[in-house]
Amino acid sequence: MENIKTLYVTGYKSFEIGAFQDNDPKITVIKNVLKKEIIGYLDTGLEWILVSGNLGTEIWAAEVVAELKNDYPELKLGIIYPFKDFGSNWNEKNRANIEKIELLADFVDSVSHQPYKSPAQLKMHTRFILEHSGASLLVYDKEYPGKTEYFLKDAELFSEKFPYEIRLISMDDLQNSME
Repeated sequence: MENIKTLYVTGYKSFEIGAFQDNDPKITVIKNVLKKEIIGYLDTGLEWILVSGNLGTEIWAAEVVAELKNDYPELKLGIIYPFKDFGSNWNEKNRANIEKIELLADFVDSVSHQPYKSPAQLKMHTRFILEHSGASLLVYDKEYPGKTEYFLKDAELFSEKFPYEIRLISMDDLQNSME
């Protein structure tokens, strides 16, 4: 297993798992599991975490990276939005979450420098992420479908042609982490 230098983290959006308050205990569980997983990658040479700025798992992952920087100052956070003005139509609280992680990030850009026009921008974004990361860490369980399923299918197809690691954190993993 080669060392992963860049890890893309994604998974359920907050509404998909019913976590609407920042103090929801589910968020603490997810962040603890993400932290443990990311430390495992750090111990083998991880340098970058990439997220797309989606609410839920990706925001929580960015917050975990910010915490980990105390012990791993070399760790970098990149936010790669699918398109320009991503999240601009969100409510104030959600936009505040995006602004907060942008302040924590070492790099912020978007794959498409146009505002949202078509699903092709999302496809281009997925392709970019797959080509610029060595692995993906997904808080996702195939038994509980969500939007992450689209990324997972593309990642699985990509991994058939290129060396690409996909690590799923399932509902059982989250449950077991609390015991």
